[in-house]
Amino acid sequence: MEGLASRLLAEGGGMAVMGATRRMCRWCPTRALRRGVYFLLLWCSLCYLVFRFSGQEEAGFTHGGTGRLLLQKIVETRAPPFATTESAPNVTTEFNPLEQEPSVDRSPSLSEQDMAEQIQAKIPNLPISYWQKYKGKAMSKNKTCAKFPSLYELSFNNMYWQTLKTSNGTFYLYGAYYDNRTLVAMKPVIRVLGMIDRLEPRVKTFCQLWFEGYKEPVFAKVWEYKYIWYKKWGNYKNGLFQPYLIGCQIPPGHRHLVPQSVSLVERPCDMATTNLRVIHNRPPNGQKEDFAVCVKGLDFLHDDLSVRLVEWLEMLHVLGANKVFLYELEVHPNISKVLQHYQALGRVEVTKLTLPGEQPNIPGLLHMYLKSKVTNKRQNELIPYNDCLYKNMYRYRYIALLDTDEIIMPKSSMSWKGLMEIVVPKALKTKKDPRASYNVRNVYFMDTMRHSHGWFREIPHYMHMLQHVYRSVNYTKPGQYVKCFHDPERVLTLHNHFPLACLGGSCSSYAVDTEDAHLQHYRADCVNTLKKSCSQEYKNHTVLDTTIWRFREPLVSRVTETLLKLGFFTTNSSSRLVDLPASGVRRK
Repeated sequence: MEGLASRLLAEGGGMAVMGATRRMCRWCPTRALRRGVYFLLLWCSLCYLVFRFSGQEEAGFTHGGTGRLLLQKIVETRAPPFATTESAPNVTTEFNPLEQEPSVDRSPSLSEQDMAEQIQAKIPNLPISYWQKYKGKAMSKNKTCAKFPSLYELSFNNMYWQTLKTSNGTFYLYGAYYDNRTLVAMKPVIRVLGMIDRLEPRVKTFCQLWFEGYKEPVFAKVWEYKYIWYKKWGNYKNGLFQPYLIGCQIPPGHRHLVPQSVSLVERPCDMATTNLRVIHNRPPNGQKEDFAVCVKGLDFLHDDLSVRLVEWLEMLHVLGANKVFLYELEVHPNISKVLQHYQALGRVEVTKLTLPGEQPNIPGLLHMYLKSKVTNKRQNELIPYNDCLYKNMYRYRYIALLDTDEIIMPKSSMSWKGLMEIVVPKALKTKKDPRASYNVRNVYFMDTMRHSHGWFREIPHYMHMLQHVYRSVNYTKPGQYVKCFHDPERVLTLHNHFPLACLGGSCSSYAVDTEDAHLQHYRADCVNTLKKSCSQEYKNHTVLDTTIWRFREPLVSRVTETLLKLGFFTTNSSSRLVDLPASGVRRK
């Protein structure tokens, strides 16, 4: 205690304390009392020093160099991956932030060229490479006429559309294509695909054609607005978006050249608000492949049809489809995963799509709109169908427009190629001229037709088409709900079910005999127009049709391998592959 008192006195102020004590003790009646006061003062001073030094240490620990001690005490309590509450208790592991580095993307910034390539892949109708090449150079007819527009001066609409406002209507342009096919009367022509809010537009418009190596445009008058619709189908009034194919003939002196881009304007010297890359896709080796499949804008935001999509894509591949071209409005994340997988394999190409103008593109609301406005939906679908035709008309012998619940099933052959080798000679026997399309009749394979007979034991549950082998006895009427193999050398505009216009005159379509092939349509119910007669004509009269089982082994193998690779199976679900309930119907 005496040592502590000495320390207190050495701190400074000790003499003052002692002096004050002596002065107070003059009035103290006894010596013992003075000792008590002295002891009390020493005790208070000791407490002060203890609290002072401990506070400094805490402050130094928090704010000073000893902060490392606090970081070392941070711990994380968690269960190891895949552990259960029975097999492994919680484990406490130390986490030292001073030894950690967050994982962030440290890739170098993209060059302008790399960024341009990424944009070009996302928006194929932009002439971004051509624009980059001549950026900063004076390109126009003269100082006041037909200046080449910068990409920053274009009037974009909903990302993938470009807008031209005229004195009589607004044009929403989606794509431009070079057409030099043998049967084109005024070849070569540039065709521009888009929507116009007018019927039979009478406004005069022009194409400003931009060629490689030219500093000024070549003008061409629009000579045709080809309507891609029949007015008897509805929505035939001004103000609604109408699908059109616009034609400009390349002038003499330039017909040996392919334009790089085209701007549509009302007057030749106008400053353009549109500039579309002219698409001219040729096969890399000069040889056409056999079959392409085109699919309208996918609208499955909340419906996870990913597993069925895998089965459908694999079935198309087994039958001989070289590539499937899909357009995407809004899809479930699992569908995106499937599409990305097949894109990486080169068997699928996905193009993002929106609706033009004031139509809703908000996720979810878009689906509600298309479901409610069925005629508008049908008109919007004609854009991806015809874009797919013109992108691929030089690369494939046949193009089929299919939905993801449809398969053109050969019955007299094992592939589409073998089917056409049978069908084309038959068609030529009835008429010597080649056909623009070959249509197959529609027959329903409905969900309820399978459920009434149970599961097939030797086929996995997730193989929707292989499990649904009961169909309606009756086909829909000839020409109704058919799907076609189209000859792209002959068709001008396409509808979902058949060509609307053809080169060289009227469209001719050959009806494929149902003994050779038909369209297997997998639905929960009939289409709305057949609801009244659906039960009597289709649901109540069924027959077992196991044609698809010819492809069972490769199909099950490919689908299962893909689903495993993409992580669709869990530990609990994988056992279903080998332990299926027996079915009351055996395979024939």
